[in-house]
Parts: sequence; C-alpha cells; structure tokens
Amino acid sequence: MNHTAEWKVRLYLFEEEGTTKARVVLDTGNASLTGQGTAHRNPADRDVPEIGDELAAGRALHDLAGQLVEAATQDIEGMEAPVREQAPRPAVGWAV
Repeated sequence: MNHTAEWKVRLYLFEEEGTTKARVVLDTGNASLTGQGTAHRNPADRDVPEIGDELAAGRALHDLAGQLVEAATQDIEGMEAPVREQAPRPAVGWAV
C-alpha cells in the first residue's frame, strides 16, 4: 500500500529578557498538535539569541515528538482486536 502525505509545521520563537520560548504547531490535515519549549540564559553568559532559539526550538520539537509517539501508541492499542478467551483444549496422548 503506497501512501503520501504532507504535514505542515510552524515554529514560533519569542525572546524576552534572557528567556526564549518556542511553540511548534503540527497540522496533519486531520489533527493539530502543539509542542512547547523554553530556554533561559544565565545572566553571566553572553547574549546570543541564536543559542536560545536553538534550545527552545529543540525542546519544543522534542515535546511534539513525544506527543506523536504517544498518539501512535494509543492508535495501535485502539486497533488491536480484543483478546478472546480460548476454550480449554482436549487432552491428547496417553492417560497417566
């Protein structure tokens, strides 16, 4: 079975006073998931916004990845057929 899909991802970054926040939104066309991430700059460190962006974005993507794996796990569990109890099998072989 061949399958092709396109999912859209938007990543938003916000920086204020040494704290960078990231929000990543995944739109699958059927559902939407949002991941969050934050990075805090140590006041003693140089102000390099790109580093905060990278950390916050990575953490937001990691959060989103965990949500995707959890959603897949729930989907798999929902698809499994219920376990049917089997009738005991008749004994075979020589009686002891």
